[in-house]
Amino acid sequence: MSTESAGLASAFAAAQLTRATGAGLDPHAYLRATDGVASLGAWSEALIRTARQYVARAAGQAAAAASPVSAVSAVSALSSVSAGEYEQAAARWFHFATLSPQTADATHHAYAAAEADAAMGRALALLEPGARRLEGPAFSGWLRGPADAPSTVIVVPGLDSGKEEFHRVTAALLRRGSAVFTMDGPGQGALAASTTLRADYDRVIGQVIDALAVDRVGLIGLSLGGYYVARSAALEPRVAAAAVVSGPHRLDWDALPPPLQDLFTQRAGGADAAREFTAEVDLSALAPRIACPLLVVDGGEDRVPGVTNGSELARRAPNATHLLIPPGDHLLGNAQPDWLPTTTDWLTTTLTRAV
Repeated sequence: MSTESAGLASAFAAAQLTRATGAGLDPHAYLRATDGVASLGAWSEALIRTARQYVARAAGQAAAAASPVSAVSAVSALSSVSAGEYEQAAARWFHFATLSPQTADATHHAYAAAEADAAMGRALALLEPGARRLEGPAFSGWLRGPADAPSTVIVVPGLDSGKEEFHRVTAALLRRGSAVFTMDGPGQGALAASTTLRADYDRVIGQVIDALAVDRVGLIGLSLGGYYVARSAALEPRVAAAAVVSGPHRLDWDALPPPLQDLFTQRAGGADAAREFTAEVDLSALAPRIACPLLVVDGGEDRVPGVTNGSELARRAPNATHLLIPPGDHLLGNAQPDWLPTTTDWLTTTLTRAV
């Protein structure tokens, strides 16, 4: 591989570090896995290899749990927990392998997304056997948490994220007593290979709420998921509270850098569809219609070009609060303690008060 290719891969790996740690990947393991990668395709391969190592560890723990020696001791239960935790880690590593530009090696993406989905299913079977898989025409995901939870929150991913990425957001909400549905929608995660982006994501959220069979939900969306959440809060009356993290108020296609334009093109199903999609991402008219409480979280160091800052959304929405984290970058993976507890506290208490 050329020096230029290796340089691009190194820069890409460095740029993804805070997103990786925010998703729950161990930063030291990430740096070891990506050290010296010679190309963007090799970056994906390195993450897939790491994910497979966790799957192998899970298999070893499962074998230990099934052994005659373990069957009569607490080792069996502990080995099952360890196996589940390894599978959960594998799911995150497989998901992260889908984030390289698709032009690097498109075959990696569909494979890694499917493996992430499968590993998460195996993890929940071991760690949370009460978790339920829910699927509809335009979504797929897991409902976790107590059946009698006082509130239900839907975690909405963004452009190239999926239900396996926002592990820490989900865990924080579960600790606070909410039931949590983590989802893939059109063009996301396990559905990316068979569906394309759609701007009317509020219709997808409506399908999810129908499947959950609840009267009201909270939403939290990250990056482009923030637009989906704000749009849904404006148009879906069963949304009782919403949090937007690093979400765009509107998108400007011409200001987007070429790699981001390429990503939209891939996920939307073509250049024309991508331009049409981004032209619809504009909350100027919808923001005043968001009647429910809205929390807008931004990083002061978010430098994604072509994305209008969320403060405009907070200004236009009638019941909004703006939380600015000065050192935070896009997705605020470098400043999670500064916003995640506050945001999940706010969402949980707001939903509880709305009962």
